[in-house]
Amino acid sequence: MIRDILLLTIFPGAMAFAAATDLFTMTVPNRIVLVLIAGFFIIAPMVGLGWADIGVHVALASVALLVTFGLFSKGWIGGGDAKLFAATCLWLGPGGVVAYSIYAALLGGALTLVLLFVRNMPLPATLLFQGWIVRLHSPKEGVPYGIALAAAGLMVYPETPFMAALAG
Repeated sequence: MIRDILLLTIFPGAMAFAAATDLFTMTVPNRIVLVLIAGFFIIAPMVGLGWADIGVHVALASVALLVTFGLFSKGWIGGGDAKLFAATCLWLGPGGVVAYSIYAALLGGALTLVLLFVRNMPLPATLLFQGWIVRLHSPKEGVPYGIALAAAGLMVYPETPFMAALAG
């Protein structure tokens, strides 16, 4: 029962919190990434992942971190997004990382287009006192890509060994 509660709360909760935090603050806190990493290492053995499987997940997440930090160093993505992507890959593993990457790219592209469209329109006066909306509307700000990463992760999570363990 505890295992099932952890499976249904840690990853989905962290993804929801990452999306909300990025929306309101334009940052993904390190504590979300740390919860994802710690949660993975607690839950992976509970669902029957062996050391070799865990090693593959860790290797994949490490490669994802190297790639995304390369993108971060070019200024193409934020550091929090890079860490969130890698921590999500840790959970999704080799069976989910391709779908996750595609969903994240598509959702991120759609989010970017919507923000570009909205940022070209004047902000209604009634919203000028909401700091997070003003920041989100500003063309000088980036895109809260953590929203797309979280949504993509939640789309792929049902296909992971973690959710399969709930059925078994």
